[in-house]
Amino acid sequence: MANLAETTVFTSSTSPKETPLDKTTRIVRRITEDEAEIRHQKTARLRKARFEREANTPGTSP
Repeated sequence: MANLAETTVFTSSTSPKETPLDKTTRIVRRITEDEAEIRHQKTARLRKARFEREANTPGTSP
């Protein structure tokens, strides 16, 4: 049987406390990621609508 170091066998599963700065950073990142996702969905929806409108519009070539 392999000898394991005492520190690897009985490690604590609790993470260090989150600082107020860490909490703020985590919240801001979540907000910006959510806003980016909403913006991406809106852009895709508008792009699709424009392509459909252009496909249904007869050509205006001279």
